[in-house]
Amino acid sequence: MKNEKLFKSIIGAGLLCLLLAFIMIISGMIADTGPVLILFFVFLGIGFRGFQKLKGFTYTTMIFAGVTAAMYYPEYFVEYKGYAYSNLITPLIQIIMFGMGTSMSIKDFAGVAKMPRGVFIGLLSQFTIMPVLGFILASLSQFPAEIAAGLVLIGCSPSGLASNVMSYLAKANLALSITITAISTLLAPFMTPLLMKLLAGEFVEIDVLDMMWSIIKMVILPIGAGLLFNRFLSGKAKWLDDAMPLVSMIGIGVIIVIITAAGRDSLLDIGGLLIILVFIHNVMGYNLGFWVSKWLGLSEKDARTVALEVGMQNGGLASGLAKEMGKIATVGLAPAVFGPLMNITGSVLASYWHRKPPKE
Repeated sequence: MKNEKLFKSIIGAGLLCLLLAFIMIISGMIADTGPVLILFFVFLGIGFRGFQKLKGFTYTTMIFAGVTAAMYYPEYFVEYKGYAYSNLITPLIQIIMFGMGTSMSIKDFAGVAKMPRGVFIGLLSQFTIMPVLGFILASLSQFPAEIAAGLVLIGCSPSGLASNVMSYLAKANLALSITITAISTLLAPFMTPLLMKLLAGEFVEIDVLDMMWSIIKMVILPIGAGLLFNRFLSGKAKWLDDAMPLVSMIGIGVIIVIITAAGRDSLLDIGGLLIILVFIHNVMGYNLGFWVSKWLGLSEKDARTVALEVGMQNGGLASGLAKEMGKIATVGLAPAVFGPLMNITGSVLASYWHRKPPKE
């Protein structure tokens, strides 16, 4: 009870910071509200830890604190003594993918034989719905070409581990979710560059072979190393097993902050509209993934799985590809916005479905 009062007090302190920020904004002191808004998100994130239904939002809230810091003080997140922090993005992606590999095993790929129909429909939906939606939104956005290409890039990326967590919470088919994530990730070196060439070629120049190699070195090789670790060393280095999920979460947060700082000026110009379009992209992915699966005859449980696989993309990979293209401050913006947003919408959707057992 005492702990609950403490966490409520922390949330209350955060809301006071928000009120103070609002007063400062209407008083014309927008440039000085940075520290107060950062404290609002930090207090909110800490306070959420005290409540079972809210603790899942702590990570996203802390991401917002980092993004706020990057928007107000970008100079601290761009470079240090000539070293560009964007150089950290590729190694961070490789660490995250290694962590993904350590949580997988060869059994995850056996689901293709056990659930071929669900896997086929999931992969078909993954590599058609989101890429086409991204292209349509990019074409309608009237954004500068490179920023528009980022909408296509996030659509052409495979699903990530976040979809597996949400499938578990949503009482969906977790085994199917893991299999679709694993296979879509293995297909990414081929599907993502080809789809980008087809759909984003009019926005930016796409070197298919170069992008294939970028995905292989950022995703396939680290995941392969992670699979070997899981096969031969899992449990023998418990500290590493325990640390990898936290390291992955911190890595994604650092990547989002670096991209936000690099693209801060563009975000100030088109940030509001970009958030709206990314939200539409994400939510339409859930809806179309679910209803296409139902139309093709999958059960509601499996349709929930496909919906989450389609709507929740691997934003880290998309950010890494934007860095490899040398366009982190433009092409990288949509993936940076998509990541935190999908965690919020995915959590809300999973919580809603958790309360409504699937009808078989």
